Amino acid sequence: MKIQNIELDWLGHSCFKIKTKNKIIFIDPFQISDKDKADLILITHSHYDHCSFQDIDKIAKDGTIIICTADSQSKINRIQKKIEIVLVEPGKEVSLDYVKIKTLNAYNLNKPFHQKSEFWVGYLVLSGKTAVYHAGDTDLIKEMSSLEEYSKEFYLIALLPVDGKYNMNSQEAYKAALIIKPSLAIPMHYGSIAGTESDAKKFVELCQENGINAEILQKP
Repeated sequence: MKIQNIELDWLGHSCFKIKTKNKIIFIDPFQISDKDKADLILITHSHYDHCSFQDIDKIAKDGTIIICTADSQSKINRIQKKIEIVLVEPGKEVSLDYVKIKTLNAYNLNKPFHQKSEFWVGYLVLSGKTAVYHAGDTDLIKEMSSLEEYSKEFYLIALLPVDGKYNMNSQEAYKAALIIKPSLAIPMHYGSIAGTESDAKKFVELCQENGINAEILQKP
């Protein structure tokens, strides 16, 4: 899907590919067959369906920059190519010549899977007047309210988990979209580990019924 100055593809589960200014960015690659090599890879946390060594190794090349949380580093260190690793936690910013990356909190409130004390992240990818928010694995958390300011200045795309087991369910993700006020909301984290297409459809229906532009992306 071409949106503003970027191309955005959903590759399944929580994996997205962003093309901007002849650069290729992957977020949480998992079980992908994509042939492109990555200029930049963003890893939200160390769980196997988000930090998959096999998939990261497949798309990495000499010169790839990998931004990740500290707990993900041991897997990524096994990559034999000449990569650069940048460690982050919530509240950090990384500026490259073609994109700016900001990290946000991502955690569970009443589930044991993603503790706030782990310092795992979601990402805000800023390119020109387009902003892509990848929520990572998270519940509906208060920190999401900070994203509304970006909706005023950028074409803001919100990628939100909807599975309801490890993350928000469809209703909660819809409430997150109400808070964030994105230009476009897209469901993720369904169809493989947890969550179904029905969860994604319910999320989109709730958004559309209440004036939020939302869409399910199909795998290319």
